[in-house]
Amino acid sequence: MSAAVAPWPGVAEDTVRRAAAPRGDHDGLAERLVRAVDAVDAPDVVFAVSRDGRRTLHCGGTAVSPAVPRQDLRYEIGSASKAFTGLLFARLVGSGLLTGGEPAAACLRPGRRAGPDPVTLAHLVTHTAGLPALPPGFRRSALPAWRTNPYGRYPAERVVDAFLRHRPRHRPGTRWHYSNFGVAVLGHALAAVTGTPWDELLAGHVLRPLGLTGTSLRPEPKTDATGHAKDGRTPTLPFDAGGFDAAGAVRATPHDLLTFLEAHLDPAGSPGAGALRAVRTPVLRRGRGHVHEHTVAWFRHPTDGGPMYFHSGATLGQQAFLGFRPDTGTALVALCSRRYRARDPFVPTAYALLAED
Repeated sequence: MSAAVAPWPGVAEDTVRRAAAPRGDHDGLAERLVRAVDAVDAPDVVFAVSRDGRRTLHCGGTAVSPAVPRQDLRYEIGSASKAFTGLLFARLVGSGLLTGGEPAAACLRPGRRAGPDPVTLAHLVTHTAGLPALPPGFRRSALPAWRTNPYGRYPAERVVDAFLRHRPRHRPGTRWHYSNFGVAVLGHALAAVTGTPWDELLAGHVLRPLGLTGTSLRPEPKTDATGHAKDGRTPTLPFDAGGFDAAGAVRATPHDLLTFLEAHLDPAGSPGAGALRAVRTPVLRRGRGHVHEHTVAWFRHPTDGGPMYFHSGATLGQQAFLGFRPDTGTALVALCSRRYRARDPFVPTAYALLAED
């Protein structure tokens, strides 16, 4: 493996550093990234770390290196998109445009009467709305394209209609249940109440302020990584989120994702500092002993030095893991172009790397 010290973009593949590393190379960080990439059996793999403002990135994979260097491609991050949605929600609340307590149905259908226990925007963003993971009937509708385009067959109108007809099993705010359905509804509610399409809303409040020029909700074949099925050889189509943009449509370069995470590490030096602090604050605890903590954007686990924040995601042909630790000044981005498999080492490898002191 070769190493290079050079500015982005367009540097050579393999291990790349944004700035000269301090003595000791962060205790062998580059070597640990090499081992992490080697542990993941996928056509394209990227592990990127920012520590104390210095970036180290390692690329590899079983496929021939693509024409565009792996560190410059945009990758589908699936459910890790919810970290962007959570930050947007926090910015809208922090700016006074929303309180979070608005009934979602009234946002989607102005004039609609709210019942005694309405599902609020805050319930949707925290997965406590009492909604299932996917809308009732989703699998039946998606089955003909289950391996190619399941979400694309379920547009925004159907998501909203399914929510307005659904009756939660549990009183909103009483139980946690992870829900792509709920976060998708949140996106449509935020767009409706602000009168701004979702892609413009996200760009105006998150992407542009943070300078994320390599992040989008729509595919661009010339600059996007190609996803692959479980066999690691069969290409998959670009992910179409259908009516679930807020839950999983983001695709971004490793550099943009590090920039996004670095803003969380240093809120004071970033636009929208109040929202960045807000998404680090736990809003609920669950599980036996309440050991599982969540913010409006992140899963939050304890370490000996302090909390680590993370979110993973997957599409039909790609996987992502994003995380950061304020106590070590570390942000981690892990990406690969292969569909999730049982006992897949990708997420455990990324999690363990972030958890290291």
